[in-house]
Amino acid sequence: MAAAAAAAAGPRPEAASPQWPPRHHDPAEAAAGLGDCEDAPVRPLCKPRGICSRAYFLVLMVFVHLYLGNVLALLLFVHYSNGDDSSAPGPQRRAQAPGPAPTLAPLTRLEGIKVGHERKIQLVADRDHFIRTLSLKPLLFEIPGFLSDEECRLVIHLAQMKGLQRSQILPTEEYEEAMDTVQISPLDLFQLLDQNHDGRLQLREVLAQNRLGNGRWMTPENIQEMYSAIKADPDGDGVLSLQEFSNMDLRDFHKYMRSHKAESSQLVRNSYHTWLYQGEGAHHVMRAIRQRVLRLTRLSPEIVELSEPLQVVRYGEGGHYHAHVDSGPVYPETICSHTKLVANESVPFETSCRYMTVLFYLNNVTGGGETVFPVADNRTYDEMSLIQDDVDLRDTRRHCDKGNLRVKPRQGTAVFWYNYLPDGQGWVGDVDDYSLHGGCLVTRGTKWIANNWINVDPSRARQALFQQEMARLAREGGADSQPEWALDRAYRDTRVEL
Repeated sequence: MAAAAAAAAGPRPEAASPQWPPRHHDPAEAAAGLGDCEDAPVRPLCKPRGICSRAYFLVLMVFVHLYLGNVLALLLFVHYSNGDDSSAPGPQRRAQAPGPAPTLAPLTRLEGIKVGHERKIQLVADRDHFIRTLSLKPLLFEIPGFLSDEECRLVIHLAQMKGLQRSQILPTEEYEEAMDTVQISPLDLFQLLDQNHDGRLQLREVLAQNRLGNGRWMTPENIQEMYSAIKADPDGDGVLSLQEFSNMDLRDFHKYMRSHKAESSQLVRNSYHTWLYQGEGAHHVMRAIRQRVLRLTRLSPEIVELSEPLQVVRYGEGGHYHAHVDSGPVYPETICSHTKLVANESVPFETSCRYMTVLFYLNNVTGGGETVFPVADNRTYDEMSLIQDDVDLRDTRRHCDKGNLRVKPRQGTAVFWYNYLPDGQGWVGDVDDYSLHGGCLVTRGTKWIANNWINVDPSRARQALFQQEMARLAREGGADSQPEWALDRAYRDTRVEL
């Protein structure tokens, strides 16, 4: 099953342990009181095991590469198109820039202490905020009142003025053609999928490693229907032998998926979104939010200011986002989206490198819409343990109530977490599997959220080079080198009447 897995992290080899009982989050509990830069090759961010093996990752990333765009890549492209008169490609221009890349300081990381721990922090001049630890795995925090009601309303208004687009678009026929370029035999693919190495491909093994389908959310019923339609499972037991798998033509799988129109409820993500500029010349509230995030994270201004713009998302009634991680593993065959145009490297795939996620709730939701962390603070993590007895903990439409931690949306509250473990040297380590999270089904009303992702390249040297180049481009071109944000700058004086 060659399916796209956008930014998916692989399983750990430990044996599965029972899930801890679901821990409901009560917002009322959050009341007041609270190196050297080495130019070494990029190392993998997860160990070569299970679906994080390089061969399987290549199969997955072909499809992601074809139909998932990245706003930062566009931003960098515009910088290169407008900030230099040379016709040479970006990496060649970068090689001509004088001077070595600067040394970057270690990344800061808040300590969780223990679940329920509170501390006071001053993010704005006239009031104190309180940070409460929600979990240690992942390192997850909550800040009530991070945004005022007026700021929430303004962000929603700006997003509506900008216009929102569907968050997920199914891939075109090109992704099927791309599969033919992946050099992996049926035997190798079968062995990658066969997690318990028993020579039989069970439904939960397919689901665990085929986590996002071709843009659709795959259920046991979907898989069995497909097996029946393409005659992959003659005895109808839902289990494929190596011989049955080898006899199956993967192109039949793609044709079947294309011939069955997906309803919005069958997609991995059912929402609409837009991006709002937060750089120089942006609306003063957008700038204030970015500066508040800068003080919260205690990261360098260069890292925060050069990260992705604010993503605003609307989930209507029936909206959801199945459990996922915000960052993908980085192999020698991949590169971070935000630094790829300044790297003097040729690699076929890109992935999002998001050190931190800061999520803002912009309204109170009438029903549903919680943010679920299915395996938060589990003793161990195992991909296969996510699917037990027909219960898929990643399925946020059916099984959100079975997740370990659920955060109820409350207007103005922010939650933030780290998507990577530390590497012991002040930089980015492995992807944190426990950061798996999703948006529960909205049963009544509408849910508005916003995301600030903080981008850091696992290669310290490449991140330093990126920051150096962006500083040069800003000096040469300034705001005029970013015409795609002209509309946002036109909204800089917008007001919302209460």
